Amino acid sequence: MTKIKQHEYTLLNEIAQDSLVTQSNLSDRLGIAVGSVNWYIKRLIHRGWVKVSHLDRTRLKYDLTPEGMAVFTQRALSYARDSLKVYGDYREKAKMLALDLKQNGVRDVFVDGNDEIMDILRLTCIEAGLRISEIPNGVVLKVDERGYRVASISG
Repeated sequence: MTKIKQHEYTLLNEIAQDSLVTQSNLSDRLGIAVGSVNWYIKRLIHRGWVKVSHLDRTRLKYDLTPEGMAVFTQRALSYARDSLKVYGDYREKAKMLALDLKQNGVRDVFVDGNDEIMDILRLTCIEAGLRISEIPNGVVLKVDERGYRVASISG
């Protein structure tokens, strides 16, 4: 896979969305200096990923070349694959935890957290037949850098 820096990918994305975007607009959107935008665009042109054409004396038009589109698409697909792998890993950990809890007679759990990773756990628990408590009374589930864990058992 072709190596591409985050700013380069973001620039390719912005150009794909709007070929008439200005370097000033790109600077604002990316939060980097106009000079840096200019440098990155020159780099993208040199790599053969972007072509530039003059609309008039002051306006430029940027277009992704077929090579630029391929790099952009390759990066997007790689990101999607990585995201699906992360999802699959968390889903598997959630299934194992839910099964273990059920085998130990747990019927109700409190899921402590409210993000996408905890949504995976919440939905997996429901799917496994566990009831989700509204208050942390009983088994409390959390997430850490290794995955899901039982944070406490009370009640």
